[in-house]
Amino acid sequence: MKFNRVFMALLLSLAITLAGSGCVSQGEGAEEGENIEAEEVEANVEESNIRANPVTPWNPKPTEPVIDPTAYIHPQASVIGDVTIGASVMVSPMASVRSDEGMPIFVGDECNIQDGVILHALETVNEEGEPVEENQVEVDGKKYAVYIGERVSLAHQAQVHGPSLVGNDTFIGMQTFVFKAKIGNNCVLEPTSAAIGVTVPDGRYVPAGTVVTSQDEADKLPEVTDDYAYKHTNEAVVYVNTNLAEGYNA
Repeated sequence: MKFNRVFMALLLSLAITLAGSGCVSQGEGAEEGENIEAEEVEANVEESNIRANPVTPWNPKPTEPVIDPTAYIHPQASVIGDVTIGASVMVSPMASVRSDEGMPIFVGDECNIQDGVILHALETVNEEGEPVEENQVEVDGKKYAVYIGERVSLAHQAQVHGPSLVGNDTFIGMQTFVFKAKIGNNCVLEPTSAAIGVTVPDGRYVPAGTVVTSQDEADKLPEVTDDYAYKHTNEAVVYVNTNLAEGYNA
């Protein structure tokens, strides 16, 4: 009995300490002003991860991201600057879509940007305000620092660094690296592979751990055939993540 009283006293002391530190949420009995202040703090924390790029010598104009209302950006992900994010896109915790050096970054409908993924790019405008053409990719007559097509999966800790383009329905595997490269439609980059300075043709895959740095190597990559083990992986991943975006937004 004595032990129970001591234990209850310790629990009561801990609860009072947590409440005083703000670690315990305020109930209905709290003052109205306290609730409003907590809500304002929470809103500021959530909004700070989506913001305009800073003013720099190469870009004097801050630009806010344009995000479709059906997309979901996790509060622990960052979306900064001249970024367009399409419908039903899922951006997971610790992902970084940072368009403050190379601009713009485009992410098409139904893509998923998983945990720890980085989208960034080399400078696309110099200090004189002139475009750096070699650091841009062109799609339908428009220039981008990074362009991600539709229904693309960027798996955990992948990095796409511009100038780069990833075509529709392509799977970029865990811890892969894409730099100064164009990846075609319906491709697969298996985990820990890399494509640097090359164009990967449509419907090809890069085996796990392979680093492709010449166009000759890229042209000889194996084709995604019906019996290829990961042929339907991207479809499944897109299905899961579009539903996650919808669920988180509900």
